[in-house]
Amino acid sequence: MTTPMWRQPKTVWSIAFACVISFMGIGLVDPILKPIADELGAGPSQVSLLFTSYLAVMGVAMLGTGWVSSRVGAKRTLLLGLALIIVGAALAGRQDTVGGIVAFRALWGLGNALFIATALATIVNAASGSVKQAIILYEAALGVGIATGPLLGGWLGGISWRWPFYGVAVLMAIAFIATTTTLPKTPPAAQPTSISAPLRALGHRGLLTVGITALLYNFGFFTLLAFTPFPLAMGAHQIGFIFFGWGLLLAITSVFVAPMVQRRFGTMAGISGALLGFAAILAVMAIATDNKTVLIVGVILAGAFLGVNNTLITETVMKIAPVERGVASAAYSFVRFSGGAIAPWLAGNLGERSIHLPFWVGSAAVVLAVLVLLTARTIISALDEAPGHGAEPVTSRTEAEALTVGDA
Repeated sequence: MTTPMWRQPKTVWSIAFACVISFMGIGLVDPILKPIADELGAGPSQVSLLFTSYLAVMGVAMLGTGWVSSRVGAKRTLLLGLALIIVGAALAGRQDTVGGIVAFRALWGLGNALFIATALATIVNAASGSVKQAIILYEAALGVGIATGPLLGGWLGGISWRWPFYGVAVLMAIAFIATTTTLPKTPPAAQPTSISAPLRALGHRGLLTVGITALLYNFGFFTLLAFTPFPLAMGAHQIGFIFFGWGLLLAITSVFVAPMVQRRFGTMAGISGALLGFAAILAVMAIATDNKTVLIVGVILAGAFLGVNNTLITETVMKIAPVERGVASAAYSFVRFSGGAIAPWLAGNLGERSIHLPFWVGSAAVVLAVLVLLTARTIISALDEAPGHGAEPVTSRTEAEALTVGDA
């Protein structure tokens, strides 16, 4: 008998709530990029470093998340990550230079690395039901957080660009308290993870290929996220509402559309189709960058394709390599956030030459991502052909971490 997706242990719901708050922090800053640039006298390429420092540190730190978590336990790792985010966000809001904000965004990125990699593996290992259901829950939390982040950021940013940073600190403090009080104690793993485990995991062709695919489509993703506010040239409230629509559509398609696409067309076709749809939207935005209506519609519609892609590619990562899920998550995130770190800076620099160029480059990178993914089509197709694909329970003692035992 299949366990209903929404019937989960308290551990899963606690982490999912903290994930919502964590992902709110990403979109919360988006509506205030232009206000920061205007008030501090910075250009798009300088302000884009808020994303670059955050993502670069997050990507590199992903390599050490399994090493930390296996030695101090999942709960302490999650709390350490949340504490660093609180400090980084609060101090970023107190800065008077772009350089100061960039520095504390880097600390924020370190905290997010410890939190995100551990949270994904924890939800997958602790959830009742299947891998697919656990990942849909994680992507739902991601979507809700990303959708509400810009809305809150636009509202707070309308008061001052500093307030969204303080808002993140307060929300993360709530998540810290919730995690402290509702998560059971998690002892260190019986066999600690080597710090080199994620790099060794990338020796698996399927995992490396999916990681490079994500690196490339992140060029399009962060062009959309970090650069679009500049040609839109709107206030924080308006930008917040636009990206709220984007995040809302992302959340809906992550939960409801992605599983239907996978059943109907398969994982490989589902990811490829979603990425090609996203690339087409970026191309249209490149052609009509001067038309604000086209940009607004493009941003919102992109959420639908990204939602389908996120769910399918995350499930693929969790299953494609014969390694622990925490290691697979860390290895994949290390590769993909490398693209995320470069993309905002590149988009800002290209945008200072021509407002059309960032979208053209983003679209081309997403198309290239599909071509890279096709080289692993045999490996990915084998996942669909496996008996009970996406339906295997996540209660294996060899895979479950201490959190599963503690929750039981």
